Amino acid sequence: MTKKIKLLFAICIFVCTSKSFSQSFSNASEYLDFVAAEQEEIQKRMWNYTKALAHSKSDRNINNKRKSLIKTTEEAIAKIEKADGYDGDDYKNKVLKHMRLNESLLKNDYAEIVDMKEVAEQSYDLMEAYILAQELADEKMKESQLEYETNFYAFAAKNNINIIESESDLGKKMEISNEVFQHYNKMYLIYFKVYINEVYLMDALNNQDVSAIQQNANALSQSAKEGLEILKTVETYKNDNSIVESTKSAFEFFIDEADNQVPKLVDFLILNGDFETIKTTLEKTPERKRTKEQVDTYNKKVKELNKGVKTYNNTNQELNKNRQIAINNLNTTNENFLARHIPKD
Repeated sequence: MTKKIKLLFAICIFVCTSKSFSQSFSNASEYLDFVAAEQEEIQKRMWNYTKALAHSKSDRNINNKRKSLIKTTEEAIAKIEKADGYDGDDYKNKVLKHMRLNESLLKNDYAEIVDMKEVAEQSYDLMEAYILAQELADEKMKESQLEYETNFYAFAAKNNINIIESESDLGKKMEISNEVFQHYNKMYLIYFKVYINEVYLMDALNNQDVSAIQQNANALSQSAKEGLEILKTVETYKNDNSIVESTKSAFEFFIDEADNQVPKLVDFLILNGDFETIKTTLEKTPERKRTKEQVDTYNKKVKELNKGVKTYNNTNQELNKNRQIAINNLNTTNENFLARHIPKD
């Protein structure tokens, strides 16, 4: 018996489902059709999930797509379990193993990834772990898919079924998506390793901790300069250097912030600290015992402080404006990069 079946392959994360009710099969071809026919449907579900990751700003929407995929997988498992296998249950059990692994990944690994995202912004290590978890889960699903394909071919060969290989449009889109996300994640980690130092710097500024400010400003400057060197060696995706250029602009802002602007803020904080010390000493000194030198020093510091307040406020305003421009530009660039390279249809 020879039959040609067009097998739709998805490169990344796919499981098999069936719309059939419980049934028996008169030959291997029917059973292979039963197992393979629903793959395109699950591909569409997976593609919806991938599109949400790439194009949706709503975590809720992304998670809903994952839950929808889980439901489809659960239904597929029930259908395969209910239907008879062909020539025993060996191949049926291999299909179910593949599907249950994917179900477990979607319910556990990807659910954990959703939780990890909530804290990933707190440190570089957490962000790196979050991205690594995504990549590991994707790799497990890819390996499961390859095992499924191997078993599919083996079953077909055993039963003299000729398979015509052809990659589906969805499969090609998933392959493209994997490549795009790999580049995107690589670029984001380069950026985040620098950016997290600015987060720490902002915390130190809010706490007016001069020592911590100086320490974190130095770390920010050094990491941004190292980042610029790394960007020189980065391979672009399809000659699209938009993320590289936007990241470079952000790093240049961080360097200027750390090297040129933060010292102005530190000078004011030191000045303000000196003023508070002088003011406290003067206030504790009875009026009749205050010396002319004390009063003159106090008055001089008041003038310096008033001038310093203006510089401090102007510097902060300029930093806030330029920071927002740099970060908004990078965010927009990232969104446009994904939209440009990951198909929507």
